[in-house]
Amino acid sequence: MGYGDSSVYGGWIKTPAMEKLAAEGVRFTDFHASAAVCSPTRAGLLTGRYQQRAGIPNVILAAERFPSHFAGLQPGVEITLPQMLRQAGYDTAIFGKWHLGYYPKYNPMHHGFDTFCGYISGNVDYHSHLDNQGNEDWWDGLKLKPDKGYTTTLITKYTVDFIKKNRDSPFFIYVANEAVHDPYQGPKDPPIRVPGLKQGKSGNRPVKEAYREMMIEMDKGLARICETLRETGLAENTMVFFFSDNGATKEGSNSPFRGHKGDLYEGGHREPAIAWWPGRIKPGVSHDLAISLDLMPTFLDLAGIAPSKERPLDGVSLKTLLLENRPLGTRKLYWNGQAMREGPWKLIIADGHPQLYNLDDDPAEANDISEEHGARVRSMLVDLNAWKKDVATGATPQPRNAASLKN
Repeated sequence: MGYGDSSVYGGWIKTPAMEKLAAEGVRFTDFHASAAVCSPTRAGLLTGRYQQRAGIPNVILAAERFPSHFAGLQPGVEITLPQMLRQAGYDTAIFGKWHLGYYPKYNPMHHGFDTFCGYISGNVDYHSHLDNQGNEDWWDGLKLKPDKGYTTTLITKYTVDFIKKNRDSPFFIYVANEAVHDPYQGPKDPPIRVPGLKQGKSGNRPVKEAYREMMIEMDKGLARICETLRETGLAENTMVFFFSDNGATKEGSNSPFRGHKGDLYEGGHREPAIAWWPGRIKPGVSHDLAISLDLMPTFLDLAGIAPSKERPLDGVSLKTLLLENRPLGTRKLYWNGQAMREGPWKLIIADGHPQLYNLDDDPAEANDISEEHGARVRSMLVDLNAWKKDVATGATPQPRNAASLKN
């Protein structure tokens, strides 16, 4: 999902539920995914640490011909948010996309989740639930269990049912919607992946029409989830944090920023983000620089759980920002060893050369000012190289082929 997709950010798709969430909560203007693609952001989200430390700097691919296919979030090594919350008495669930390992040992049930209904790959057909290799990919816990329905509708249903069932105990739900990832299919479109065929054709329908319908359906799901929290009397005791794991592809909009999913320009990782907690979070807009790595420390802080000393977190708690409107101050953030932020300054290595932008003056990253600010470039390069060395030290090793994969 792109920064310029939703009407909340002046985008081209009307999303009334997101608008309501933003009107009643805090809307971020400078919130980032820790990567410009999905698997790494998810690893960072669940560990509160740069995903490079977990050995997942890039997408975990479905095809076995790629070494990354054998990688995953290593159970018993990484300490995850759901794991810590479950130890503190929370019921934990994930509904939707996992994408942190294709093999049984990586299943979310081994990472602190009590409940998992969804898919383990990067994307499935929204109707047939086949992955892009033609495999059935819809799970209930540790077992494949097909369920008929449009993925967004199912994810919403599972979430609503879980809330109602667990209303009398603390819970954490990771609602990992597939929308608006490809394949681009609205609720009434036919399957384009069928048994025996990896990828069919979506016909002559304009992709943007399907993209719009996918966003609208996800927005309806968000509305239903929030309505359920109100109906069960849980809204004032539940924080909802909405964001995307990377920028939009060219089918969506990242306006006013440069770049798309996979790019380290702002369009690849600056995300729509909203925090909602009626009665606790006052409505407003935050221009503080924040990142998806901050969510684990935030949730632990709100739950009164001390973070693990064994795996120090890279993110910071947003608790005082959200509840007391205290600014975070200037901080340094990094993306894949190729980009970093320090306040308004953005350094990015493109085509082997450093580029520098002041995002306060040039949010579209149109004017490289590296030559005018050589000292700042050199200073930021020192920081970037130190970060690369730091995250590589002690990083979790990953299998690179079937022979090295230990179940």
